[in-house]
Amino acid sequence: MIISTFSYLWSHSAIDAITELSRAGYREFEVPISSPHCWPAEMPPSVRSEAKRRLQDCGASVRSLNPGGYDLNLASPAANMRRKSIDHIKDVMDLAFEWGSTELVISPGTRRPMISPSLSKTLDWLTDSLEVLLPRAEQAGVRLLLENTPYCFRPTLDEMLGLVKQFNSEKLKIVYDVANAAYINEDPVTALLAGGSEVVLVHVSDTGLEEWGHDPIGTGVIDFEALGKAVDATCKTENAVLEIIREKGPLTEMHAGISELKKRGWRINP
Repeated sequence: MIISTFSYLWSHSAIDAITELSRAGYREFEVPISSPHCWPAEMPPSVRSEAKRRLQDCGASVRSLNPGGYDLNLASPAANMRRKSIDHIKDVMDLAFEWGSTELVISPGTRRPMISPSLSKTLDWLTDSLEVLLPRAEQAGVRLLLENTPYCFRPTLDEMLGLVKQFNSEKLKIVYDVANAAYINEDPVTALLAGGSEVVLVHVSDTGLEEWGHDPIGTGVIDFEALGKAVDATCKTENAVLEIIREKGPLTEMHAGISELKKRGWRINP
């Protein structure tokens, strides 16, 4: 199972977090791109090469980098803001190439909640951005994975499938976050089974319906027994990312999360 370093966002650099987690037996990771945890513009060549050496020393790999969407908007009405978002994602692609990462998690983008631009225009802006990024992804040897974040303008699986099918590219797929789905009242099990081969990663955590969270397994509304069977039938457990987010005792939370999933029938090799 892939482990997210999200819980270490403010306490450790990504490499320091991976070093701690690898001592506990974890080997494959997803890293959120956020300053100061991991921010390409703040990583000169010496820092990058040292990070790569430390990854090799602890036998760890970074499967995916997660630029997300808080600081970015590929569907912005402003062309220069789209360019800034594109340029940042290109920088993340360069880091992915250096670290041997194969996946980049991105948000489709956001739309103003009041007096929103038309959906057709917003889709056109996103399309323009992806048409620039996909050839670069091909060069870097990475896939762009759209994530179903509640705040993006295409938060459901069907909406993201529409985007992926529009491009019909092996370099554009979906990472399905089950907590995000449950929070917007989409059934994660039904949606995952419907996503087919377009869903290549799954973010795993729990959530309530009153407050959006990435909470410990079994503390929210998700049926993890059914979800485990759906993961087995689709993208497989080795493509699942444990993304419990807790600043206090993150390593303990990771251990507990793995244990709880195993109790619910998940076959996991950390």
